[in-house]
This record gives sequence, structure tokens and C-alpha cells, in this order.
Amino acid sequence: MSGRSDQDRSRGASGSRGRDSGDDGEPLGSVEPSAELEAALREAAAAVPDPERSDDHPEVVLDETVERAPGDEVARLREELKVAHDRMLRLQADFENFRRRAQRDRDEALHFGSQNLVKDLLPVVDNLGRAIDHARQSEGGDLQGLLQGVDLVWRGLESILSKHHVQEIEALGRPFNPALHEAMAQIPDANVEPNTIVEVLQKGYQLRERLVRPARVVVARAPDVPDGGGAASGES
Repeated sequence: MSGRSDQDRSRGASGSRGRDSGDDGEPLGSVEPSAELEAALREAAAAVPDPERSDDHPEVVLDETVERAPGDEVARLREELKVAHDRMLRLQADFENFRRRAQRDRDEALHFGSQNLVKDLLPVVDNLGRAIDHARQSEGGDLQGLLQGVDLVWRGLESILSKHHVQEIEALGRPFNPALHEAMAQIPDANVEPNTIVEVLQKGYQLRERLVRPARVVVARAPDVPDGGGAASGES
């Protein structure tokens, strides 16, 4: 048995050497690849990206939500705080300048708001002074000239008041209005409706829609009705 086993081993070794080398002991050539192997190699090569092509390497977009380092976050917050502080200081300065301008405008309106009215009144004052001087020079003899001068002053005053939106309150013959009129007396009058203004004691004026001075008026009321019993006793 052992002699046969030794012969088998020697034949196996000689067969192996025969497969690894040719008849002359030289190595055998490479095995020709099959069609299936070549197709598999081509598919594998197409699947591998080409490093020289830019299309195979898309641009990497950094995620903004990536957590920053603590030091960077502190620096960013400090920069935002500085910007907000500077903005607050500018707004505070702008508001202070606006407050000062508004206060200056109020002061000027309070002290010089009537400047235009005074300027318009000066010619009227001049005319009134001329009328008085003329009356004095004539020693009271030229009353007609004095009257004309006063009438000129009156017309000038009315024109100035109208220019500054001051209007006279209409009262005579109108129903009494407590918002515009002030009743100074009541008299019986059968010729007009009760509560009708029959006399104006002092004119009233409005500045635009605001009441400056109410008109002082006398208002009519219904006449007293005589007592029937007293009238009968008087006739008897």
C-alpha cells in the first residue's frame, strides 16, 4: 500500500509541474478573457468617476446650520451688539435734535405767531392817527373829514380780520344759539317768533370754526297773556 501511495504522489507532482510549464519547462501564456469578463470590466470602469472631469465632482455647499465654535459665536454676538449700540446712539441723537427743533418752533410760534397780524394792523393805526391829527388841526370844525377817517379805519380793520379768517357771527333776526350767542336780556315781542334775537349789544367773532367771542344779544319772548279773571273784573 505504501509503495502505491508514493507512486501517486510522484505522478501528482509531475502533473502539477506540467500544468505550470510547457514541454520545455517555460511558463505558459496568459489565459484569453471571455466576452462576459470584458463586458463586466467595461461596466466597472464606467462606474468609477473620472477625477479629471469637473462634472464628477460637484461643488460642496456648506450647511449654514453647522454649529460654530464657541469662540466664533461670542465674536459674532459682540459684533451684533456693537452694531445695535451704534444704531441706538444715532437714533437717540436724531430724536434729541428733533425735540430741540420742535421746542424752538413752539417758542417762535408763541412769541411771534401774531407777527403777520400786527404787520397788517399797522396801516390801520397810521390811518387812525392821521384822522385824529386832522381833527385836531381843524379844531373840531371838520367833523365830516373826521368821520370819513374813522370810517376808513373801520373798513381797514374789517378787511384785515377777514384776511386772517376772523368772521363776524350773524345774530340779528336769527334764532338764539347758546353756542354762539350770549343772552343779556329778554323782551316781549309779538312780531317775531319767541327766542329770536331782536338786538345785538356786542358783536361776536369766530376764528375759522373756533369761537373767539360770543355775540351779546337781546332775545324776544312771547308777550304776557292777560289773566282772564282780571280782564273780566276790569270790564265790570
